[in-house]
Amino acid sequence: MSAATKVHVHLFYGADPRTYRKGDDIGCLYGYHHAESDEFALTYSRDVREHRVVGIARRALKAVLGFDVVHAWRNRAALLQADVIWTHTEQEHLAAALILKLAGAHGRRPLLLAQSVWLFDKWAGYGAARRWAYRKLLARADVLTTLARDNAELCRRYLDRDAVHVYYGLNTQDFPIGTPQRWLPNRPLRIAAIGNDRDRDWKTFLEAFGGDAGYDVRLATRRRVPRAWHAPNVPNVRVASASGLAKQHELYDWADVIVVPLRPNFHASGITVMLEAAALGKPMIVSDVGGLRDYFPHGTAAYVPPFDARAMRHAADAFAAQPEHALECAQAAAERLRERDLTTQAFAAQHVRITRELLRAGHAGAQQPARRPVAGARASSNQAGTR
Repeated sequence: MSAATKVHVHLFYGADPRTYRKGDDIGCLYGYHHAESDEFALTYSRDVREHRVVGIARRALKAVLGFDVVHAWRNRAALLQADVIWTHTEQEHLAAALILKLAGAHGRRPLLLAQSVWLFDKWAGYGAARRWAYRKLLARADVLTTLARDNAELCRRYLDRDAVHVYYGLNTQDFPIGTPQRWLPNRPLRIAAIGNDRDRDWKTFLEAFGGDAGYDVRLATRRRVPRAWHAPNVPNVRVASASGLAKQHELYDWADVIVVPLRPNFHASGITVMLEAAALGKPMIVSDVGGLRDYFPHGTAAYVPPFDARAMRHAADAFAAQPEHALECAQAAAERLRERDLTTQAFAAQHVRITRELLRAGHAGAQQPARRPVAGARASSNQAGTR
């Protein structure tokens, strides 16, 4: 029996499975642990306990470079000993690529799967020096992946390389998939929005529902929200974080409708909330941006144009006026989750398929940019359609 392929999952500082949500038995954040088998032996990046001053310096360097080279350097032995390296965002794969390049001949051995989330959204705003450096590091990646078709198309435009569209998935241990059987709106209608992504459009959300007694509104985010949007300035709106699984479930249980207000983006911002809301049977109103329809097509959510507060409010009123339509949307979203298996198990399985294809190719020409999609996962050119 051949030895298992050694896969090292390099995650951000703070996601060490030994300590992240310790005691909850959730495995690895994002569900990569579902790939563990006799065929693949997984290890994970480890967090080093650090003095507060050291932590500040590490994060400052990360802000300058755009990736956490200190965290990667601390995990260099595991990176270099791996057969394959998986990463979740550019903040990890750029750091891993630098470590591999610095290692010289020894660093040419591991295969690198480089998944990007925000990189290509920001690319046009980078200076020439940063783009040049990132191109050098991206050249070390054997496969580029993204979580959105729109993002994969940007990758082709900027790098002249194909990227594989990998579908993100729901942790069904935290959010079991149910099928709603009834939906009756409260009066006033309970509107909830949750998320920390940089592309949330809270301004349009508050313009749509703030100051109207017909809506009871809760906004949950760790990002700074202008004081003017808080009560008592806007009496029907409560703003607070929803950290922790229990508080998130409490918010979802309270809500009649989940709204995902977004600025235009290319990285499927809001997909985590959509997956969770669909699993819990909540009708959704979503800004039509970021390739989210690839996950949830027409009929599974009420899509509205970005920055259109009137359309957002009209969609909420339509749900309240036609409860049967709201229920049908919620049921269709739950069915879409099951039908397309939008779960962390399937997310890990896509990485397994990509890795198997690379291993079958025998690492031939691994350092050259891939000009064709990897078999076993959907490439952006073949698609039919963060928190």
